[in-house]
Formats: sequence, C-alpha cells, structure tokens
Amino acid sequence: MPARGRLIGLGVGPGDPELITLKALRLLRESPVVAYFVAKGKKGNAFGIIEDHLVPQQTLMPLVYPVTTEVLPAPLSYEQVISDFYDTASVDVAAHLDAGRDVAVICEGDPFFYGSYMYLHDRLAERYEAQVIPGVCSMLGGASVLGAPLVYRNQSLSVLSGVLPHDELKRRLADADAAVIMKLGRNFTKVRQVLEELGLASRALYVERATMANQKIVALSDVDPTSSPYFSLIIVPGERWQG
Repeated sequence: MPARGRLIGLGVGPGDPELITLKALRLLRESPVVAYFVAKGKKGNAFGIIEDHLVPQQTLMPLVYPVTTEVLPAPLSYEQVISDFYDTASVDVAAHLDAGRDVAVICEGDPFFYGSYMYLHDRLAERYEAQVIPGVCSMLGGASVLGAPLVYRNQSLSVLSGVLPHDELKRRLADADAAVIMKLGRNFTKVRQVLEELGLASRALYVERATMANQKIVALSDVDPTSSPYFSLIIVPGERWQG
C-alpha cells in the first residue's frame, strides 16, 4: 500500500501573480494533483494566478460550486447545499490522498482567511498530513493599492462581514479603531448606510479586485450598488498617528 499523500493548502495571493510566495510556487510545481474551487462555467481567479506555472503531467481537479449565492428559493438551504458540496469534495480529494498522491488545493488570498480550503481542512486534516502555506490576503492587497496604513501603535483592527445585520454591523463598527469590511456585493447599500450613520463614510476607502488586472478604485459615494462585486472591500483606516 502506498504512503498516503499530503493535503496542501496553498495561499496564492490576492490576484497579482507576482504576489505568490516562493514556497507556494515550489509546492505547487511539485504537486501531482492541483485542486481549485470554481463557479460553474468559470476559470476562477485563483486558477488564473497559477495556470502559467502548471506542467502537463499534473492532474487538474476543479471543485465546482453548486451555488454561488446565499439566497436560494425555498425549500433549498444554502448552508446545507454548500455543506454537502464540501463533503463530496473531501471524498474526492481523499481518493487521491489514499492513492499516495499529494493534493495542492489552491486558495486565493490566504487559506485560513475566508478561504474555501479551510472547509476541506476541517474534514481531512485529522486523517491526513496537512500543510498550509499562508498567502497575502485580500485586505492587505487592498490596503497596499489604496495606500492606506491599517492600524497605528496600539489600535485594534476589526474584520467584518458585510452580511451582518444592519444593527450588528453598526455596533461593531462603532467600537472599532479601524476596520475592513468584506463580502460586499448585494450588501453594499446597507454597509454604506451604516458608515454614513456613524460618520465614517469620509474615512472609508473602497476597492474592487485589489491587485488584479481589472482592479478598480472608486470613491465610496460613486459606487453603483448594483455592480459591486464579491471581490470588493472597504477599509476604514485607523486615525493617523504623527510619530
């Protein structure tokens, strides 16, 4: 019986292909199987980052999401549909691991920062050797292209989901020295309203697809709520400290 393969979670950065780490690149090239999450009919941003580094001998393993929105018609439950998907994906990945093949699961940004890889990790890491390679996450890519230092001295940073209810988001933002708000999309209007209510709109900075070729920086007041993509975020930097 062959030795079991390794499960490798590879953070490949926020979009700019040059932001992948040397270690991630080495392990990517060494892995006989490369798995990647992707929406139906799409190539996927993470795959676009690494495809020029692949070799013909590698087996590509697309893990195709059955849904890409949290709003589904009744009686369907997004949580159940996506949980079943991760269960099935874990079984498929485990088949390669049991056959002795390492599987590199690529993840845009960092695998453990809102990364889909973590759901495979939770299901498989207790049974197989798992190695996780950190990557530059989207909020750091966003801060860099916006030229916005996140926190000064003893300030604290809050990372918030735009999916939070209005009042909960407002409470957490009110208590934050600095904040990054992820998962905008259809939540953008609510998020902007909360920022305006708290008097934070003038400090808030918005970017779409940070570090990608189609990156777009727009003033918060000029963002079209109907076109704000999933890969967008808002940064509310900490108050500047004159050190």
